[in-house]
Amino acid sequence: MKKTALICGISGQDGAYLTKFLLEKNYKVIGTSRDSSITPFINLEKFNLKNKVKLETMILDNYQSVEKIIEKYSPSEIYNLAGQTSVANSFVLPLETMQSISAGVLNLLEAVRHINKKIKVYNSGSGDCFGETAIPADENHPFRPKSPYGIAKAASIFQTKNYREAYNLFCCSGILFNHESPLRPSRFVTKKIIEAARNIKNGSKEKLTLGNIKITRDWGFAGDYVESMWKMLQMDKPEDYVIATGTSHTLENFVKKVFEKFNLYYKKYLTIDKSLYRPLDIHVSKANPKKANKQLHWQSKHTIDDLIDLIIKNNF
Repeated sequence: MKKTALICGISGQDGAYLTKFLLEKNYKVIGTSRDSSITPFINLEKFNLKNKVKLETMILDNYQSVEKIIEKYSPSEIYNLAGQTSVANSFVLPLETMQSISAGVLNLLEAVRHINKKIKVYNSGSGDCFGETAIPADENHPFRPKSPYGIAKAASIFQTKNYREAYNLFCCSGILFNHESPLRPSRFVTKKIIEAARNIKNGSKEKLTLGNIKITRDWGFAGDYVESMWKMLQMDKPEDYVIATGTSHTLENFVKKVFEKFNLYYKKYLTIDKSLYRPLDIHVSKANPKKANKQLHWQSKHTIDDLIDLIIKNNF
């Protein structure tokens, strides 16, 4: 019999790549969004997957809505990718961010506890939970988040761990550092940089306007990272894992690499706007994914240069 996977937040980049991955493994995939009747599911359509999954409306911060879908489909695995995804927007919408992420995972865990404790649950955490990590963060590194988004993700990880230990649920969190893909919308900085460089190469007189380019991040490819999510739920016991490439770069270096791909000198086209600085930001973000490398037999397949090439080549 096919396994059934429920993907909460299927409309995002991770949802699309995870759907593709699970369908190739012969899963039946159920995907949810807050309103499936109006959500465009553009990313699924780009992979021609929309007609291969069952789409449902589920409001993650409403317990009855969550309970209804889990009872209806009785999935063997649940992947929680839902919630507000932008760190910058989390400063503008802190309450919505906390509700969509923290309250959402709490409802999922409660529903599983009451309906069927055998359902395995994956929760997407974030490297933003750690805050500054000049020493590469592993699973034992303390959480010191610096944004409403990081705080909400940290709460979701603590909640998941609590249900694992208190109720013996198979639930775990992937603490994912920055991961990108051609599916990212233009509001995300990596896509913004690549689109600006292409436009300039094609004759546009525009400038690339950014905030703090000295920040350091570990950027990976979303298509690699979804495999780690699945691997976590295939383990004998649930544990949390840091998922990252293990190599960090400054945003300025990312810009430089992108513009070099178009044979352009980035400083000629770059403008710094201090109004784009966040109220509080992580300056250095480094990760240590050795536990995932060793226990999950997972590692990132794409370097930062591979990632840039992939986005340039497949810019939908």
